[in-house]
Amino acid sequence: MVAMPATDQQRQQQARQRLTRQIADLGFVLPGSVVTRLVRCGKTNCRCQDDPPQLHGPYIQWTRKVAGRTRSRLLSPEQYQRYQPWFDNARRLRTLTTELEALSLQAAAAAEGWNDTA
Repeated sequence: MVAMPATDQQRQQQARQRLTRQIADLGFVLPGSVVTRLVRCGKTNCRCQDDPPQLHGPYIQWTRKVAGRTRSRLLSPEQYQRYQPWFDNARRLRTLTTELEALSLQAAAAAEGWNDTA
């Protein structure tokens, strides 16, 4: 028996199901960004003021928005290791959400006969 080719609507539905399954399987997510910083303290006789400087750190800083305000927290290396999969999941969630939005725009455009998706 030969399989019938899938219609655009069927392909879109399959893609939507694949994306929603991947989103459901993510687990915990921690939004924001993580940077590692080396800093100068500003004390005149400190090693961080030498030439070449020996900076303080590294400090692992997690920054995110909460109620429209920027919030930062320093993480220990152990905390960073523990929550790294959650940061990765947040990045993956943003990617999957963007794909789902693009797919939804395509489906709406096809259903309504729109020439553009803007």
